[in-house]
Amino acid sequence: MIKNRLAKMVFGSAFLTTMMVPAIAFAEEAAAPRDPSVDIAMYAAAGASLCIAAMATAFAQSKIGAAGAGTLAERPEAGTTLIVLQALPETIILLGFVIAFMMTA
Repeated sequence: MIKNRLAKMVFGSAFLTTMMVPAIAFAEEAAAPRDPSVDIAMYAAAGASLCIAAMATAFAQSKIGAAGAGTLAERPEAGTTLIVLQALPETIILLGFVIAFMMTA
């Protein structure tokens, strides 16, 4: 359970962005001519999804990095595990990039 209020906000907004924004962007009918305001909203949503995913990744990596530095000071043999744990949040930003690309394509 996440106890930090900021963590709940960051991860909740990342979840909503990755789940809701693509559904809204793809809900438009393809046959109708698009209004320029729809394009502006689509690019703004793509930018928001990428930005929120980047903030969630940065928040997760900062917490993992701080804990990893303390762990490495006490147990140097845990280095490989910590590298893997530090790389796992990168999938958040990759998924945000894919979603932003899918919305603008």
